[in-house]
Amino acid sequence: MILLFSAILPYLLGSFNGAYIVTKLFKKQDIRTLESGNAGATNAGRVLGKKGFLLTVFIDAVKTWIALWIITIWFGGLEWAIFSGILFVLLGHLFPLYLQFKGGKGIVVYLAGALWLEPLTLAAAAIAMGLCYGFSRRYTISGFFAIAMVPVTLFLSYGLTIVSVGMSLAFIALLFVHKK
Repeated sequence: MILLFSAILPYLLGSFNGAYIVTKLFKKQDIRTLESGNAGATNAGRVLGKKGFLLTVFIDAVKTWIALWIITIWFGGLEWAIFSGILFVLLGHLFPLYLQFKGGKGIVVYLAGALWLEPLTLAAAAIAMGLCYGFSRRYTISGFFAIAMVPVTLFLSYGLTIVSVGMSLAFIALLFVHKK
């Protein structure tokens, strides 16, 4: 039961890819064959506009929160279980079984997990993004700088725990996934 609720269920929930679902629903096409070929919110926005982007963000955030809600009920909010849930939702999103392991890039799942853990992480990320964009005028660099603030904020909130270290490792994984 521990394995089911901390790994398998979150992985399966993570496998429900918002961009794929929304694009199939509205365009009757596979998002992985359109524009950049990525099954993520940014590409859904390119293909379907703001509506596609927002629906994808909503689906990917909600699937993350459902998994974390179930884990919180089952494990009473234990940090290792919560982080395990985030990790396996992220893995399901990046490598969904039913999409031949070709999913999105995980930013929304990562941020939804961070929001669940500590809402201040998104405030810190937003401030960092605004400042960095003000100086660089580069969206991608500013975005990565912003999400780098998540582990920093978690470290300041939780100290050196599985949550702050785990989200740091998840951030590094996101960098590798986004590497071209």
